[in-house]
Amino acid sequence: MRKARPAERARLALYHALLLGAVFAAWYALTTPGLVSEEFAKTSAFFFGRPIQVLGVIWKWFATGKIYPHLGVTLLETMLAFVSGSVLGLLIGLWLALSPTASALAEPYIKAANAMPRVILAPIFAVWFGLGITSKVALGITLVFFIVFFNVYQGVKEVSPVVLANARMLGASRRQLLRSIYLPSATSWVFSSLHTSIGMAFVGAVVGEYLGSAKGVGYLILQAEGTFDIDTVFAGILVLTVFALLLDAAVTRIEARLLVWRPKTAETETL
Repeated sequence: MRKARPAERARLALYHALLLGAVFAAWYALTTPGLVSEEFAKTSAFFFGRPIQVLGVIWKWFATGKIYPHLGVTLLETMLAFVSGSVLGLLIGLWLALSPTASALAEPYIKAANAMPRVILAPIFAVWFGLGITSKVALGITLVFFIVFFNVYQGVKEVSPVVLANARMLGASRRQLLRSIYLPSATSWVFSSLHTSIGMAFVGAVVGEYLGSAKGVGYLILQAEGTFDIDTVFAGILVLTVFALLLDAAVTRIEARLLVWRPKTAETETL
């Protein structure tokens, strides 16, 4: 079984590469005169860009170094929002899950805040914190916080009462319960939420850059939209997607290191 693992991973990677190649091939075919009618190709290229030109924009960005200051700002905003929102969600989720009175008092307000379309807070944060990094980070925190909070809250609530009763019978203190039972239970829920939170942190950063900034990948995309440069728009989207996947892969590696105690599922074994 273990010897087959590398072969399975190599085959899956090959399938992923073939699927990605098929998508780019279809994209190229639908936007290239001669492969389809010239009118259809022009219309498709106007709305979806042309893959060769999109890759050319990305290459030019990295070759000239133009992208680095903008990418650095967006990644900084994303990471600050991701880390801050995750820590706040973890701490407040643990506190409310372990404090029934505080949870009962805060529940209607938390539900109301979660139901709010938080992207509309972006202009308010811009007024409060200005057009710098702070307003983008604040928006990202509001998007990340609730994802982590509800997962931590549910993770603590899912702890088996039998396990808690046995630990208390053995004389475990509140601190020992927190360290040995509640935190391990919440950690697996936290990591399941972090994969979604990364994308939300990027959303907060880019939406904030749309509303007002002088740097960032969102700023580059906004400038390209103003001139109907769809190739540059898709180039920015691809760059953001790649870096979001890289951050997600980093979270996966950290998760594998920290949750070595978690039993592997059949799917995990296959992969």
